[in-house]
Parts: sequence; C-alpha cells; structure tokens
Amino acid sequence: MKKLWHLVKRAVTSFSNDPLSGGDVERVERLLLLPEFELWWSMQPRDQRHSLQVYERFMRFYPPAKRTEQAAALLHDIGKTVSDLGWFMRIAATVCGPRGVAFAMYHDHEKIGAQMLQGKSEQRTIDLVAGTVDDVVMTALRDADCI
Repeated sequence: MKKLWHLVKRAVTSFSNDPLSGGDVERVERLLLLPEFELWWSMQPRDQRHSLQVYERFMRFYPPAKRTEQAAALLHDIGKTVSDLGWFMRIAATVCGPRGVAFAMYHDHEKIGAQMLQGKSEQRTIDLVAGTVDDVVMTALRDADCI
C-alpha cells in the first residue's frame, strides 16, 4: 500500500510541466559540473522539479553530503530522459512493467543514467545514480526519492 501511495503522489506532483524559476535553475547550476548540468537541463521540467524535491529531502536526511552525493540526488532519474515518455506513458510503464523498448528503458533508468554520466561526472555520483552502492548515503537517497 505504501508503494501505491508513493506512486499516486508522484503522478500528481509531476503533472505540471511548467518551467522552474530562474533561482532554482541557478541553484542547480552552482552544484553540478557543467556536463552534469547540461544533462540535468535536458530533463523535462517535471523531472527537474522532482530532482530538486529529492535533493532537498536528501539534504535533510543526510546533511554532510559531499558535492558528488548531492549531484546524485539531482541526477538520480537522468536515465529516464532516454525513454522519451510523457506523463501518461510513464504511468502506463509503471503499471505495465518493462514491456516494449521504451518501457524497458524507463525501468532501466538507473543503469542508463550511469552510462550517460560516464566521462561527465565523478565515480561516486555515477555509482549512486546506478544504485550499485550499499551505504548510508544510498539509503538516504532512496528514502528521499520516496516522495
């Protein structure tokens, strides 16, 4: 039931695709390396907004986070851009599972995101985006993503 509630809240909060404020964009730009920011900027505004929400929660859960860990909070869903699914199709992909190429890419977003960050980000950020570490930072990031 908790997972279903999370999915419903995420769908409702991601409905708006309005651009972020200039102040929010500047805040992200200050935190990310230029190649990371360029990837972040390629995300749909609804995903940028979600990444900021996750970042803010992550910083409450893990205040001593290093820049690389903060970057992972902002970039944790970067791999979802490859699937090119809109709001409704993402809901369908979540319900139907990884059927078809686009839905499979959506579900494999952690691995894809890590690949996108190769050569653009530091290894700690890549590992956290990939979900391949098992430490307190990864736990805080996953908890922050459960909006």
